[in-house]
Amino acid sequence: MSDLNVGIVGLGWVAAAHIQTFKSVEGANVTAVCSRRELHESELEKTYGVPLKAYRSFQTMLADANIDVIDICTPHPLHAEQAIAAAKAGKHLLIEKPICLTFEDATAVRQAIQEGEVNVCVCFECRFSQHFSLIRSCIDEGLLGDLHYAEVDYYHGIGPWYGQFEWNVKRDFGGSSLLTAGCHALDGLLFFMDGQVEEVTSYTNRSKSPIFAPYEYDTTSVTLLKFKDGRLGKVVSVVDCLQPYYFHIHLVGSHGSLLDNRIYSHKLKGMDKGHWSVLETALIDSGDVKDHPYMPQFQAFVDAIGKAEAMPLTDFETAFETHRVIFAADRSAQELRPVKLSEFEH
Repeated sequence: MSDLNVGIVGLGWVAAAHIQTFKSVEGANVTAVCSRRELHESELEKTYGVPLKAYRSFQTMLADANIDVIDICTPHPLHAEQAIAAAKAGKHLLIEKPICLTFEDATAVRQAIQEGEVNVCVCFECRFSQHFSLIRSCIDEGLLGDLHYAEVDYYHGIGPWYGQFEWNVKRDFGGSSLLTAGCHALDGLLFFMDGQVEEVTSYTNRSKSPIFAPYEYDTTSVTLLKFKDGRLGKVVSVVDCLQPYYFHIHLVGSHGSLLDNRIYSHKLKGMDKGHWSVLETALIDSGDVKDHPYMPQFQAFVDAIGKAEAMPLTDFETAFETHRVIFAADRSAQELRPVKLSEFEH
């Protein structure tokens, strides 16, 4: 099988990270980009180190039979329309989170993907990180026993020092604290708990700092999750904090607990319950896209396409379920009531 050709739509800092990552991926190459800006191919090659065909029209890029995969790196409100068009054109899809900003759009994207029979990867890349892989191994090996409570919290001040700030502050672009960034934490909790959410209750507020005043939506949220089997979870999403980036993970089970990269387990003889034991790994400790674990995720996606298999861990259906919970949480915060996931049937 020849290498897959990838066309990227949207040419910001995320796209740059994707281009750099694909240089190390076997079986695929970024060969084209599409942007509203006028692009000069000689300058693109000089900037990104690979030859890139430039498109101003997304439809024209979709019509290129040489492009196998469309990688969507545009601002959030454009994702749904572009994903639907790409799926209808028979292109495999790599979609930066969130997949869209409304449940209706998510359902429409889902239908187009099913009808187009294309393979899809959604960029919840933390599932491919060393940190998440280690935690999942602790769970699968039974070191924590049966989990009955989990909290995964996201603290990342997205202020004027970030390039996305200018558009991220707008409600119809950022969407909500969870949609724009905290979705990584909620997706992580669902990955660790591995069960169906029955009901969510969410509350939101915002910082009084003038730094974050341009935001058109509440930038801090607390979401409580009740699973169908009675287990509980909590997700905090704070994009208006003034502190170092922090991805907090605390899992509590019948044989032990895990806190970030520390563990105590009854299953391991000789452990001191008065002290945590450190699990050495690379932590999720940066919001910068250059530090994201795209490489193993993109390689898994390319391999899945080659084998005609579903994308592991971050396929569309898995991401769709994460978004369904997010939409329920945002409705709960807006209407000040618990929301059952049955309100978002699909």
